[in-house]
Amino acid sequence: MLDDDPFAPPVKKAVPLEQQLENASIDELEHRIERLKSEISACQRAIEAKRAQRAAADSVFGARPS
Repeated sequence: MLDDDPFAPPVKKAVPLEQQLENASIDELEHRIERLKSEISACQRAIEAKRAQRAAADSVFGARPS
């Protein structure tokens, strides 16, 4: 087959989250928490912006029926 490349790097299996957390150091876990908090904040800002856009559109065009 053409897909069987003998020089291709081996496919890595995904490591379950529990194992990732178990193997991580305290510093790694704290860094991960900070990254996740940053992602959550970005998501919350995106939600607020989308709600503001929706409210502006609703004020011009009227609310969409539910």
